[in-house]
Amino acid sequence: MVKSTVRFPEEVLEIVQGHIDDGAFANRSEFQRFAVEFLLSELEAEYEPLLEEFDEIRQEALEGGSPEAAEYISEADSSEFLRTAGRVRQCAVRGDLETARELIDTRYPPSSPKAMLLDLIVEGATPRRSRRLEE
Repeated sequence: MVKSTVRFPEEVLEIVQGHIDDGAFANRSEFQRFAVEFLLSELEAEYEPLLEEFDEIRQEALEGGSPEAAEYISEADSSEFLRTAGRVRQCAVRGDLETARELIDTRYPPSSPKAMLLDLIVEGATPRRSRRLEE
């Protein structure tokens, strides 16, 4: 596996920690792996999640265990989310991080699972040189 460091606002990590404390996720790494796998399964029709417990986590976290998370997921129709995800990624790949983050911030609350997934897209799509300059 490849290690990747992702930075999140403190309020986002507090919400993630709440889900960990509730038992929906074992730790932050599992949360982040699930978030990436979930987004890929939504974006790519042929993608099969590699996380062994993906279906169980998805059911508990999104369908049964957390009404608030399910509310955010259904907040916008999937085509709107996919268009936003595509645009966010495009901006990040081109080095326009300000626009990518602005798109996320204006469309989703920071605690939204969709916002967290989009933040991961920005992190993953950001050219290494830009990441070093930001730090």
